[in-house]
Amino acid sequence: MSDSAERGREQAAERDTEETDGQDRDETAERKRERRSTAWQEAERVLWRAGHQQTVRSRLAWLNDGAESVYDLDRPVDMYGDRIVETLEERVAGLLGKEAAAFFPTGTMAQQVALRCWAGRTGDATVAMHALGHPEVHERHAFSTLSGLRPVRVTGEPRLPTAEEVRDFEEPFGTLLLELPLRDAGFVLPTWEELEAVTEAARERDAVVHFDGARLWECTPHFSRPLDEIAGLADSVYVSFYKSLGGLGGAAVAGPRTLIDEAKAWRHRYGGMVFQQFPTVLGALIGLDRELPRLPAYVAHARVVAAALREGFAEAGVPWARVHPEEPHTHQFQVWLPYDAEVLTDTATLHTEETKTGLFTRWSRGGPGLALTEVTVAAPGLEWTAEDVKTAVADFVARLPG
Repeated sequence: MSDSAERGREQAAERDTEETDGQDRDETAERKRERRSTAWQEAERVLWRAGHQQTVRSRLAWLNDGAESVYDLDRPVDMYGDRIVETLEERVAGLLGKEAAAFFPTGTMAQQVALRCWAGRTGDATVAMHALGHPEVHERHAFSTLSGLRPVRVTGEPRLPTAEEVRDFEEPFGTLLLELPLRDAGFVLPTWEELEAVTEAARERDAVVHFDGARLWECTPHFSRPLDEIAGLADSVYVSFYKSLGGLGGAAVAGPRTLIDEAKAWRHRYGGMVFQQFPTVLGALIGLDRELPRLPAYVAHARVVAAALREGFAEAGVPWARVHPEEPHTHQFQVWLPYDAEVLTDTATLHTEETKTGLFTRWSRGGPGLALTEVTVAAPGLEWTAEDVKTAVADFVARLPG
C-alpha cells in the first residue's frame, strides 16, 4: 500500500472516530436531558413547574380543568383568527390600554411584524435595541434575514439603555425596542423614572417605542404601576402567553388600531393565519385568569427565596456565590457559582433525584470557572420557607465534588 493510500485510510479512520465520538457526546447529552427531565417530573417539591417539564397528560388535564371557567365551550370553534381568538385580542387590548391587539402563534413572528409595520410608517428600518435583547441573541438574525430590518446596539451593559445613551446614539433609528424585563441580564428593570426618561428621549429623536414585553405581566410590583400605565409609555407592546402565564404558547401585539389592522395582514403573509387556535387561546385565557393575579405574590416570594439562597450559600461556605439582582425585580433571577456548568448541572440532577427536591436544573457557562442558572418562583414555590430553601442549598452543596 502506498504512503498516500495509508494516510488516506488513517484520515478516514480519524474522521470515523471523530464522528463516533460526536455521536457519543450527543447521545450522552440526550440521556442527561432525559434524566434531568424525569428527575424534575418526579420531584415532590420544586420552585416552579414549566409547561415543557410536564407530561402531555398533565397539560391536557390543566387545559380541561380551566377551560370551562374562561369561555363558553358550546360556542363554535375559531377559524382563521375569529371568535375565541378575537375574544382574547379584545381582552389583551383592554389590559394594556391599547386600541386593539392581534394574536400570533409565536413571539418571533409578532415582533417582526410589529417592527416592520413601524418601519413602513417611520420610513426607517433601523431598530435600536440592547445587545442582549431577545431578537438579537435568540432569533437567528430573523429581523435582518426575513424582515429587512437593521438592528443596532444602543448598549451592551447588563441593564436597560439610559436616556443619555438613546439621546446621544450616533445614528438615526426609527424604532427603539426595550425588553422589559431584560432577561439575559438577570431579568432586570429600570426605575419608573428611568423608563419614562428613555421613552421620552426616543421620541425627541422622532422614533417610536416598542416594548418587548414577553414578561411584562410581572413588572407591575417593581414599577408600582398597573399594566395599562406601563404599556402606555410605548407605542406598541408585545406580550407572551406562556413565559409567565403558563399557557401552551402564543403571543400578541397591542397598539393603535391602524397598526394592528396592518399587522394582521402581515400575520397572514408570514403564515400565522392558523386554521384553528382554540387550545392555545384557551391556555392564554386560563393564564390571564389564574396566573396574572398571582404574579405579585410570586415576585414578593422570589425576594424571600433569593435572600435565603444567599444566606444558604454563605452558611455552606461556597466562595463567590451570587444572586442577581440581590433583590429580584420580578419572580425570576440568576444565581452564579464558581464551578463548571456541567458539574453544577449534573449535581442538580443528582440532588433532585436523591432528595425529590428540585432547586436548580440546567446551568450555563458564565465565564472562566463561573456558571449561572435562572431561578423562577411560581405557585409551587410559595410553599417554601426561607429555612426550606437553605436546607435545599445545604443538600445541593453537599453533593458538589470536593
